[in-house]
Amino acid sequence: MLEAEMDEHLGYEKNSVAGNNSGNSRNGYGKKTIISDYGECEIAVPRDRNGDFEPKVIEKRQTRPDEIEQKIMQIRTPAEQVQLRNVSA
Repeated sequence: MLEAEMDEHLGYEKNSVAGNNSGNSRNGYGKKTIISDYGECEIAVPRDRNGDFEPKVIEKRQTRPDEIEQKIMQIRTPAEQVQLRNVSA
């Protein structure tokens, strides 16, 4: 989801030639620890060279995902949802 946000922010997909000499590009990832009902999880948040990428799914300095778990569960199949619940229990 964060990669899709970065694509939207920059205006081109990863590894696209449209990004050449665009003035802003991807610049690796930053680590972020989020705390949820299922425990702590470390995620990789993409960065851009200008430093103005503001993720919407999990915002900067946000450590507790409000509805991210529900969003993720919505894109999972029912079998995957049961498996994720069993692993975290």
